[in-house]
Amino acid sequence: MTTVPTVLVVAVALVDADGRVLIAQRPEGKQMAGLWEFPGGKVEPGERPEAALIRELNEELGIEVAESCLAPFVFTSHAYDSFHLLMPLYLCRRWSGRVERREHAALAWVKPNRMRDYPMPSADEPLVAWLCDLL
Repeated sequence: MTTVPTVLVVAVALVDADGRVLIAQRPEGKQMAGLWEFPGGKVEPGERPEAALIRELNEELGIEVAESCLAPFVFTSHAYDSFHLLMPLYLCRRWSGRVERREHAALAWVKPNRMRDYPMPSADEPLVAWLCDLL
């Protein structure tokens, strides 16, 4: 059996007052460019997942999120060819600042039942069903 590294990535479903979730399109030049994903990113060595998510949301979207506003929701565990992804998904309904596109090709606020209209990485797809059940 070949071993591959496990990569811990945190993500968030930002939910607006209308029950829409923010998804972001991966930019050209990155792995899986053009696919839509939940905002977030890699957890650095020694970094707590919540701290990583707060950092990533500020870097990628220009928003401030309090740790108390991040609710652990569900996670995905997915084997890619060169690594294994472990990704907890948090829910967040409160943040400060205006969401802006800083690193992604595009952003979209989407009702969960319309998310399947946006091609996503295979690891993200099971999370959509959980969001449809919740929202």
